[in-house]
Amino acid sequence: MVPVLQVIARDVPALVFPADTDVLQVLWCPLIHSKDDQHSPVPVLRWRSIADLADRPLMDEAPRPYDFDDEYVPRPCVVHPTETVEYPNWDMPAEVSERVGKWSEEMEESCGISYYDAFTTQQSKIGGYPGWTQPPNWPHCACGYRMDHLLTISASESCGRWLPVEERTRPGCGWETDNPELQHDGHEMIMGDCGGVYVFVCRSCPTWPTIHRYDC
Repeated sequence: MVPVLQVIARDVPALVFPADTDVLQVLWCPLIHSKDDQHSPVPVLRWRSIADLADRPLMDEAPRPYDFDDEYVPRPCVVHPTETVEYPNWDMPAEVSERVGKWSEEMEESCGISYYDAFTTQQSKIGGYPGWTQPPNWPHCACGYRMDHLLTISASESCGRWLPVEERTRPGCGWETDNPELQHDGHEMIMGDCGGVYVFVCRSCPTWPTIHRYDC
């Protein structure tokens, strides 16, 4: 297993943690697993507490797995959470989707950015809406409820990404960068072709079961 993401409650105040936990760790096996017609790594979540981890020694670097696919081993990097408001991508009723599609075409003609690029982040994130690149595939829990989108691990940290104002290189747009140093400041996982792993959770069940979806 390799560590993929670690977030602490104080850095993501909008994320709800289980009782007595304040650390979320995401790991996966860096090999492709075939499960439920999906071919991707299978994420494993650990909800922990800072108090339980305080007395444990820190490693200088994560151990390298002995067998792995380069596409699923992240480059060591840090997360700087940025809060934003976003809207559904493909998860809209047909009538609304048709109206948004026409508006999106006008928007792209006038400013070079479509609704689907501008209103749903296509990056790694906590909460929000899945940035589907394939038709939406929401999972349902065994209890019958549709599960909530918990987080996304996306390959698109540097392709078509949302950039802070300080990093924008093209006035009026700012969705890509020409600076090679900024293009390679992410985790460098390709995951197919700018793919993504979406993790869903059911908070209606006491054990908070999770399931994932993958598309690219």
